Amino acid sequence: MSFLAAPVIELAAVTLRLGSAAGPVDILRGIDLSVEAGQSIGLIGPSGSGKSTLLAVMAGLEKPTSGTVTVAGQPLHTLDEDRLARFRRDNVGIVFQSFHLIPTMTALENVAIPLELAGDAGARDKAAAELGRVGLAHRLDHYPAQLSGGEQQRVALARAVIAGPRILFADEPTGNLDSHTGETIVELLFGLGRDAGATLVLVTHDPALAARCDRRLRLADGRIIADERP
Repeated sequence: MSFLAAPVIELAAVTLRLGSAAGPVDILRGIDLSVEAGQSIGLIGPSGSGKSTLLAVMAGLEKPTSGTVTVAGQPLHTLDEDRLARFRRDNVGIVFQSFHLIPTMTALENVAIPLELAGDAGARDKAAAELGRVGLAHRLDHYPAQLSGGEQQRVALARAVIAGPRILFADEPTGNLDSHTGETIVELLFGLGRDAGATLVLVTHDPALAARCDRRLRLADGRIIADERP
């Protein structure tokens, strides 16, 4: 007898409506999605199609207007903000286009934050090791302003994976980088995700980056219009 593993991400009839000066705007319109553990998913489509919003809903950063969102066995649509924050801390790593590093903290301190919040006494040592994995062992005591864009994104990657997340989300992770630096970040992103055994969900406008994913979900007008599996 064989058993199918439960999806690590499952969305059913998810909608998101936001208010605006011109009236309500439908950002997501009835999204149904099932993602297996360990898959890499590329969210593609034109600007304004709902890619980043869909990622935010899956990561527990945005609550849907209706529908259900179950991630790593947790029904996110039922959790309050405190429980969502704990869920993200324990299950999710997120990499943003604009890095989101704390400017008054060193690279080491930025990476150690998730483990320190979880009460891990070895947070600093683990952060140093993670920065070494992304090639920044010589930059531990540097502040974000003293780092290049590519180095800041490496710090953000190290922070995202340090707690061994089940799911790694990345929103345009190479959008602010030149092509050479972006390729380095892509290699690190896929390598770190693979080493952690994490499911990877990323938003990108880069066809080459999307082509590396197991699946490409094409969005338009808040709907998934194609599920491409190379």
